[in-house]
Amino acid sequence: MAAYSLFTALVGFLVIAYVCAQTKKKEDSLGDKVHQLMEWNNKKSIIRLKGDKFRQYVKSPPRNYSVIVMLTALQPQRGCSVCKQANDEYQILANSWRYSQQYSNRLFFTLVDYDEAVDIFQSMKLNTAPVFMHFPAKGKPKKGDTLDINRVGFAAEQLAKWVGERTDIQVRVFRPPNYSGTVALALLFAMVGGLLYFKRNNLEFLYNKTSWGIVSLAIIFAMTSGQMWNHIRGPPVMHRNPNTGQMHYIHGSSQGQFIMETYIVMLLNTSVVVGFIMLNEAQNMKGDPGKKRILSLVGLGCVTIFFSLLLSVFRSKYQGYPYSFLFK
Repeated sequence: MAAYSLFTALVGFLVIAYVCAQTKKKEDSLGDKVHQLMEWNNKKSIIRLKGDKFRQYVKSPPRNYSVIVMLTALQPQRGCSVCKQANDEYQILANSWRYSQQYSNRLFFTLVDYDEAVDIFQSMKLNTAPVFMHFPAKGKPKKGDTLDINRVGFAAEQLAKWVGERTDIQVRVFRPPNYSGTVALALLFAMVGGLLYFKRNNLEFLYNKTSWGIVSLAIIFAMTSGQMWNHIRGPPVMHRNPNTGQMHYIHGSSQGQFIMETYIVMLLNTSVVVGFIMLNEAQNMKGDPGKKRILSLVGLGCVTIFFSLLLSVFRSKYQGYPYSFLFK
């Protein structure tokens, strides 16, 4: 009986020792991982990861920190202009976190490039880029841990909001000072001032209705085509379908748009207005009736064709819109 009790006590001691050893091993492993990540992070705000490092530091437990991963394709031969724009915004966010007072080992920003880690893209069944994912401190990523770029965009402020929702860590975005706008405005004022100085004896052009009309229309076209939306959301220039390779210039949803789409809509609006101007000028033109007729027909053609194209763009974004003009 005493021997049995001694054996039981010995087994219990070995089990406890084994559990303690495993726990210590996990703690040591976690400590090594955090130490290595902090060491990398002290050198660069975004940690570039390849296959083995990604599996070790991002996917494998133990882990008591959150990881934001940008899966992208930055190599020039890939021709991903969106990836470059998204990377610039991602860099701003990572720098804001790295140099903030709240900086800690609870959150790390990492990057996986397609040409450096094709196996990661294949294992995650990704055929498009860029993709932003959050790997939580505990458990596996859920649906909300993948950023919906088409809905919210990839501006640094939107990324910071998404990171805050997933990690409860608020990152205040600090953008580097950009003096290009100030310099451009100063040059504009200098040019206008110089023009007024040299033309000080002949300022009749300030009363030219045509010039002011052109300036006004340019501002209207810029505002109605979505330039302000582009400035706020930072959408991609265009999008290439990863399955077919086809380039899309018009966003297929009313909830988004591409930069190229803005220019297309602006050009169509301009063409329609030019058509109406031609019709008006033809009415007021004096002289050869043949020229008036040609100008009227050209103006009517511009209005008809370009308004129909504008309506087609509207139909492609609002599925089920029942009306059309010339084109389906």
